[in-house]
Amino acid sequence: MSRPPVPPFTEADARVKVQAAEDAWNTRDAARVALAYTPDSVWRNRDRFVTGRAEIEEFLRRKWERELDYALRKELWAFGGDRIAVRFQYESRDAGGRWWRSYGNELWEFDGQGLMRRREASINDVEIAEGERRIFGPRPVEEHGRPFPLA
Repeated sequence: MSRPPVPPFTEADARVKVQAAEDAWNTRDAARVALAYTPDSVWRNRDRFVTGRAEIEEFLRRKWERELDYALRKELWAFGGDRIAVRFQYESRDAGGRWWRSYGNELWEFDGQGLMRRREASINDVEIAEGERRIFGPRPVEEHGRPFPLA
C-alpha cells in the first residue's frame, strides 16, 4: 500500500502530507485515519505509547468519543528526507460541556511508501470559554496553508 507523496519530501510534498493529515483527522473516522500508518507504527501521544495500526485505531476511536465536536488545524514546521514536523491546535468539548483548545507539536517519520511509521506528539490543553472558539469544523479549502495564531 502506498500513500503519496513519498519521501524524500520537497516542501510542496510536506505541505500536501500535512493538509491530508488534517483533513483525515477532521473526519474523526478512526479506521480511515489508521490506514495512513504502517501496520507496526509506533506512537507517543502525550504520556501514552501505542504500537500498531489496530491500537492506533482503537486509541483514536476512544479519543473522539471523549473529545466531542473535535476540529483540528495543522501547520508545517519543518521537513527533511523522510521526516516532517508540524504544530497543531484543535478544539473540542468534553461530556460536561467544557471547551478545550489543545496545542501541540508532532514529529513524523515515514517509510518508503509514504506511510507514517513513527509519530511523537506533545500536547497541552487549555480550557476556553465557548465564545473563545475559533476552529469550527474542517478547514475550508480557501484557507488551506494559512497559518493560525500561536495562542
